Amino acid sequence: MPEQEYTEEQEAEILQHVFFGKLDNLPNLASKIVRIFTSSTFTDTSMERNSLMQHTYPKLKEYCREKHGLEFQVVDMRWGVRDEATDDHKTTELCMQEIDNCQRVAVGPNFVVFLGQKYGYRPLPTKIEEDEFRMIISVSDKEDAKLLNQWYKLDSNNLPSLFCLQTVSSIFTNFTNRAHPRLMEEDQSQWWETMGKLNRAVRVAAFALLQQGRFTAQDNHRYNWSVTEQEVVRGILNAKDREDHTLAFFRHIENINVSLLRHSMKFIDIASKQVDMEAQHMLSDLRDVRVPATLPESSIIRYTVQWSDDDGLNKTVHADYLKDFIETFYRRIVELIDRGVRKQNAFSTNRVYTEILQQLHVVNNFSQDFQGRTDILERVRHYVQGSSKQPLVLWGEGGCGKSSMLAKIASESSSWFPSKQCTPIRLIRFLGTTPDSSSIGPLLRSVCQQLCFLYQVVDNTIPVELSQLINYFKRLLEKTPADKPLCIFFDSLDQISSADGAHSMSWLPPTLPNYVKLMVSTLPGIFNILNTLRNIIDSRENFIQIKPLGEELGKTVLKVRLYREHRTITDEQWALVHERLAECNSPLYVKLVFDEIKLWKSYTKTQEKDLAKTVSTSINKLLGRIENQHGHILVEHALSYITASRSGISEAELEDLISLDETVLNDVYQYHLPPIRRIPPLLWTRIRNDLPNYLVEREADGVSVVCWYHRQFAEVSHERYLANPDTRRKYHSQMADFFLGIWAGRPKPFQFSDNQKRMFNLTSTDGEADRKVPAQPVIFTTNNRTSNVNSSTIRYNLRKLSELPFQLTRAQREDDLYNHVLFNYDFIHAKLSSMPLNSCIFDYENSLEFNFDKEVKLMSDALRLSSSVLAADPNNLACQIIGRLLPFYTTCRKIASFIDQCESIGLQHMGLVPAFNTLPSPGGPLVSSLTAHPFSC
Repeated sequence: MPEQEYTEEQEAEILQHVFFGKLDNLPNLASKIVRIFTSSTFTDTSMERNSLMQHTYPKLKEYCREKHGLEFQVVDMRWGVRDEATDDHKTTELCMQEIDNCQRVAVGPNFVVFLGQKYGYRPLPTKIEEDEFRMIISVSDKEDAKLLNQWYKLDSNNLPSLFCLQTVSSIFTNFTNRAHPRLMEEDQSQWWETMGKLNRAVRVAAFALLQQGRFTAQDNHRYNWSVTEQEVVRGILNAKDREDHTLAFFRHIENINVSLLRHSMKFIDIASKQVDMEAQHMLSDLRDVRVPATLPESSIIRYTVQWSDDDGLNKTVHADYLKDFIETFYRRIVELIDRGVRKQNAFSTNRVYTEILQQLHVVNNFSQDFQGRTDILERVRHYVQGSSKQPLVLWGEGGCGKSSMLAKIASESSSWFPSKQCTPIRLIRFLGTTPDSSSIGPLLRSVCQQLCFLYQVVDNTIPVELSQLINYFKRLLEKTPADKPLCIFFDSLDQISSADGAHSMSWLPPTLPNYVKLMVSTLPGIFNILNTLRNIIDSRENFIQIKPLGEELGKTVLKVRLYREHRTITDEQWALVHERLAECNSPLYVKLVFDEIKLWKSYTKTQEKDLAKTVSTSINKLLGRIENQHGHILVEHALSYITASRSGISEAELEDLISLDETVLNDVYQYHLPPIRRIPPLLWTRIRNDLPNYLVEREADGVSVVCWYHRQFAEVSHERYLANPDTRRKYHSQMADFFLGIWAGRPKPFQFSDNQKRMFNLTSTDGEADRKVPAQPVIFTTNNRTSNVNSSTIRYNLRKLSELPFQLTRAQREDDLYNHVLFNYDFIHAKLSSMPLNSCIFDYENSLEFNFDKEVKLMSDALRLSSSVLAADPNNLACQIIGRLLPFYTTCRKIASFIDQCESIGLQHMGLVPAFNTLPSPGGPLVSSLTAHPFSC
């Protein structure tokens, strides 16, 4: 993602723009990931790609985390996959989407191509416009035309109409039948033969049309080009800022022995046992002309190696080349990463700025598809412009569109202040969507920090203790001036954690100061929040029920969305949709229906079962379809990890977790042995692509994570995959092992099946393999060497600090929870140094909900008593704990261990520690101390 460099004055303007809640011209969220798409042909670069996977990518992942606090991910769509043929022919389309994703989100490098002497796989076009297809048929002979008409069907639901290549299994029914390997192998062989005939047919026709002047040279080329060329065009030739984001590695093998077809066909294009000169000409034009004309020579790295009759290339003969290649790759990628980080804006590390910007992007995303409901908008406009001094409540059942409604209100609200002399402020939080909006303490602190910026109040006076923080928030609201009217939007009160009595709503001001309006939304019946609000807010006019869209508005929404996607459906298909909308028409249901019907072709015969009748059954149907397409085991495990996470999971973490999951790997690698025992990236990419917009990206703990778009998806996924307590504990335990770093840098054992033992001629069913997952220290320390000074940068492992307590608690691994988290000085000190104090106390209180332990309660209470001191300086941890808990040293084993750590490790942070019980202990009359009071404890 290209980063624009700003002057200090421009940065100040952007901060002002974001903190005021303005929704136009929003800057992009600062990227938290280095994601590189690697392009190559299928067989000739396997040695290099395997070496990168084994040696270089783990080093780059470590470098990014420790040096810059970034995730690192490589998208290699060919690694770990046996061939490029897929049932639905979507691989090329997925490659293009992944290149776009890498360009959109990556810091620094986003595309690297490896080109040798093989032009590579040339796929069939999956979609051909109707007029063009009929032209192809018109110049084809009878046999070719029959074959093309068998495999391509007209889809008039597309605008304009397209002929679509049919799935392989629709004709060769055993193509994906893994239960019968022999039948599957026969059908796959038949498909390769048929695909060759289809390719020849369309290329012959395209050339004939070119000769007739009905096709341009570019039209003809579209029927001949390889996947690799398409990737290079997208990733380099048509890309912006290529020098900062792309590299090309060219390798020339001298003296290829073409007669050794078994080896040579891996490295050069062969047709009829001869070098395919057509493919070589296209490769030469790409590699030797177009790429060098686009990329500076400094971005192209060239190698020349000698052919070996032993496999063509191998690690032994070409060891020097391979060593230089992976070292050069590492060095050049690091240079691009460092350059990309330097170009990031200074305020991209500002936690409050990032929180506000993320929330504003949510508003724009939610409001863009909004249709109708003008009556509700009008009621809210009257509230904003009226004299009401109490909050406004939007309520309704799950999936009825409360979030979209609140987003639309927020986007419209600034136009409801006609005076040019005032600058309205929008303060927006979609609760539960980020760590700082998921519990009451961090939420109010973040809100107060935004208000302090707006009202020019020094934010180091914001209290830590909750009751004082609530009062501080209410006092800040009273500072709202007439020329800066404030509209506050809190969506989904039911999504905030119940900790600290958040659901009592005592933190919500029942009476608002002048120039302040507060709008909230909630579900009915959840945590009794709606009834509590009715007791707090007197005016019944301030409660607005959000009802389903209604059948007619539901149809309108579907038609608008289909038109935007250049799609429609047949009258017969509309009849079924109308029937379903008459029964259920909530916005979430309409969205689910849309994502189903946009896939319908005009030749799809719809049945009653094709559209589920409710939101939950629709979600289950969607998940079931994805399981059938991509494998039940892989989908279940991948989505279980996402559902079992505390605040989402990064895609790099998900790949690591699945690569440690023997159940998944045993299923994926039933019939072949991978060079490295990891999950092929393509498999997760295909799943994510089939969950459009239901898995969303957001920031958590300094990285970009994926999580469920709507709570009902999380609920259905939990019920479908994690309802069994033993299964749920298993997933939480595996995630805990990952964040403990148990398998980092050492092989993890696994078992081959008896069938694999026979198939691969193994001597034993016992195996082990290093999964190349990263270590998980609590702190990353990077040495910074300059000409005169050696210094070090400390970076905290926020993902571990956030997820590990959550996972160990739910895995019910109390001993590990106590030893590695709750009674571990290094862990608690790191968390206090990098996260709000309340999040640390939450870990103790969350543990108590699952299993009451007296010592956990004492630690929690001691931290709460020490809150004002620790918030000011976490290095006082040892003094505070010893001073308060020393009387329990002889009776409480875990507290004694923590005190011992305070007296050893703690001395690194605080040289003086008390020898006696010098501070009030938990259980006494003192509940909390006054923040910043001269006599505070």
